[in-house]
Amino acid sequence: MTNDRKKSLKERLSPIQFHVTQENGTEPPFQNEYYNHEEEGIYVDLISGEALFSSKDKFDAGCGWPSFTKPINENEIKEKKDMSHGMIRTEVRSTKADSHLGHIFPDGPAPTGLRYCINSAALRFIPKKDLEKEGYGKYLQIFS
Repeated sequence: MTNDRKKSLKERLSPIQFHVTQENGTEPPFQNEYYNHEEEGIYVDLISGEALFSSKDKFDAGCGWPSFTKPINENEIKEKKDMSHGMIRTEVRSTKADSHLGHIFPDGPAPTGLRYCINSAALRFIPKKDLEKEGYGKYLQIFS
């Protein structure tokens, strides 16, 4: 990351948002904005604004972070092997901004069996009622 981009992001993001998205951090469980959020809408990449997850695919995994069974568009996320913290995990990053989002685990519900465990600090929520106004009108079809 260039120094200019780093400086710009540090000015724009909260310390936890910067730590999570740019330094591969993790926010505390049960102490984040969306772990128990139930409103209809979509979750977008905080940095790029790309649509990542829908409330229709969100479930309570009991882990303290927002969990989803699948992304809205698989092209907007990329997976990367993560061997940090003495574990082998699959990291999830946003494609366009290359932000750290969280991890994928194979213990989710049907139909995918996956749990995309995502940091709230990497997301921005767009309520269903604001999708059109915010430029995400094409995602209204998810809720029909």
